[in-house]
Amino acid sequence: MNREQFIPIIVGTDINAYNMARSFHEEYNIKPILVGKERMPFTNLSTIIEHIEINPGLWEQNIFMEVLKAVAVKYKQTGKKLMLVGTNDFYVRLIIENAEELKPFYTFNYPTEELMNNLLVKSNFYKLCQAHGIDTPKTYFYSCYKKEPFTEELNFPVIIKPSNGVEYYKNAFPGQQKVYKVNNREGLMDVINQINASGYEDDLIIQDYIPGDDTKLWDSVFYVSSKGKSQLITLAQVVLQEHTGTAIGNYTALITGYNEEIMKKLQNFLEAIGYVGFANFDLKFDERDGKFKVFEVNIRQGRSSYYTTASGHNMARYLVDDLIYAKEKPLTLLDDHFLFTLVPKIVLKNFVSNKPIREEMRQLIKSGKFGNPLFNSKDLHVKRAFYLFLRQINYYKKYKTNEW
Repeated sequence: MNREQFIPIIVGTDINAYNMARSFHEEYNIKPILVGKERMPFTNLSTIIEHIEINPGLWEQNIFMEVLKAVAVKYKQTGKKLMLVGTNDFYVRLIIENAEELKPFYTFNYPTEELMNNLLVKSNFYKLCQAHGIDTPKTYFYSCYKKEPFTEELNFPVIIKPSNGVEYYKNAFPGQQKVYKVNNREGLMDVINQINASGYEDDLIIQDYIPGDDTKLWDSVFYVSSKGKSQLITLAQVVLQEHTGTAIGNYTALITGYNEEIMKKLQNFLEAIGYVGFANFDLKFDERDGKFKVFEVNIRQGRSSYYTTASGHNMARYLVDDLIYAKEKPLTLLDDHFLFTLVPKIVLKNFVSNKPIREEMRQLIKSGKFGNPLFNSKDLHVKRAFYLFLRQINYYKKYKTNEW
């Protein structure tokens, strides 16, 4: 085992889990323990992971707690602290809801359950933004519990998405999408009727569509210490997002940027509401009024947040310095340029039309300031490499056949 005084226990087996495992491995030469409900090639074939505990029922609260307690018992004999890191909303919610029961076994940094519900339930989040002067798109709410007619006059196109993503995905149905874009009232009512029929009973968000392609989208990552002080703020311009209906909002390429005004505005918001831990904002720049509009905040690092590690601000180090060594750090506003990409260069070349962005990508690639976190020179399992090669080919097919 490593000589550090902790073992990372990462809950999840997806790209985000791999990025966190890689961050720990790069910084401390540690192979983390992963816990998940299914095996995924990103992590299952990885040589930088010590072990993966799999239980298909992990999304159920009682099973989640049984598994995490068993993992804690298994590794407590090392005498090292167990650091718990969630990698999706389901797992983070379960950690927060069971925080008091988990604290004797693990160390972690997440906000309170009350604050989580005010941030993850979008109808609550938008009201919180309004109270703190954070700009959001014009938004309407529709109750799938009341199922009353929606009579608001809208300017189409509009975006439709669930207010409560956790409950939404518990009520799966054919053709279910993460986000819907509709161009007329008929399309609006069709989506509302589909979601009503699924059994989902929380609110829907019906929102003004902000014009512009993927490059008008922005991403911001924060680390706020367990004492409530912001230590890292980043901002990145999206180059591409996924274009399939089930994956819209997942970014596949970004370029880090800098805008102190919006960075400080988001900092003031998080610190005012008493936030701690990683946070990941999704925004879009609205050229109609020159403002950044916030869509949502994830109460964790996102799957594209590895660009912070690649830019010299390792995500694992922020957690460890805070939770293990209680180091206080001055605030860093990342001001560097790096191209994060999960897609091959041919996809960037063929499916990014913004000329200034294309030129910036060319310069960053030429200077070596780019990277795909899944391709790791210290992780050379042959089957994993072959899987990633096929995945890159499939990305080209996906962008060729899907538009957003």
